[in-house]
Amino acid sequence: MQYTMSGLTGLVLAAFGGYAVAWYVGAVEGNFSVLMLLATVVTGLYWLAERLYFWPRRQRAAAQWLQAHESRQQTLATQGIQGDGAIDAEETRQRLLQQPWWLDWTAGLFPVILAVFVLRSFFFEPFKIPSGSMIPTLRIGDLILVNKFHYGVRLPVVHTKIIDNNEPQRGDVMVFRYPPQPNLDYIKRVVAVPGDEVAYLGKQLSVNGQPVPRTPEADFYDKDTLSYSKQFREELGGKVYRTLNDNERPAFVPGASEFPFRDQCRYTVEGVICTVPEGHYFMMGDNRDNSLDSRFWGFVPESHIVGKAFVVWMNFGDLGRIGTFE
Repeated sequence: MQYTMSGLTGLVLAAFGGYAVAWYVGAVEGNFSVLMLLATVVTGLYWLAERLYFWPRRQRAAAQWLQAHESRQQTLATQGIQGDGAIDAEETRQRLLQQPWWLDWTAGLFPVILAVFVLRSFFFEPFKIPSGSMIPTLRIGDLILVNKFHYGVRLPVVHTKIIDNNEPQRGDVMVFRYPPQPNLDYIKRVVAVPGDEVAYLGKQLSVNGQPVPRTPEADFYDKDTLSYSKQFREELGGKVYRTLNDNERPAFVPGASEFPFRDQCRYTVEGVICTVPEGHYFMMGDNRDNSLDSRFWGFVPESHIVGKAFVVWMNFGDLGRIGTFE
């Protein structure tokens, strides 16, 4: 049994390790939620086996050894022979009770993996900003936290909502599963909700026929690209934030794909006008001319919502980035 379980556990851990390496090098399309679920289930089964079978078995073995040892000591004492002092009974007992490595690396990790899985699935999930589409609100390298229950509680992996909460509001910074490739998470700002008519014409955002108020501010200098962009203070849905525009980029939307409900959008040389379908949201990046967003690939279904981003908890290159944002 010992050798069988040791070999089986080695194969299981090798499979997890191989999957992680293949994901890292791009050989497979990884899914961290599925990986965490599998790790929770596998370690949970080992934990149950430990509690119900292996731990009681080691306890019996330790008790039997201790009983046999005490019986031997008594027998030696009746013969006038001093007990075997070379044996440390308590040390031997503890060694018999000790978990083998294959339980230590599975059942022993289950409480930690379970806590991470529950916290990440239902409460808060960390993300790293990989691109500049949300500059200046979020910068490349920002480590953010996303509130997973703000928009309702969903089951992990299948993403089915089981508890309703708040609806996404205009101006929210939201993480969602990228509609053309749902295993990828994107982050953008909600600029229109179901039923809204949203227009981005001549680089001016309007919702339901009303231009979103914006005020010019000092040009934004991007240290990574060594370039300046026009910066505006914008207010939408009670949130105040800043957006960027690149004068070198045209106003029209090049290369929009064929997405669901595309007939609800009209593209012109000035930009795009869309009516947001029920159960969907229109998303845009704050770096307006450097963002692949709803203008290009369409609306975000309610089922694709991950959570509301609300704080930068770390940026190792700039500690001044730490804090909340709108």
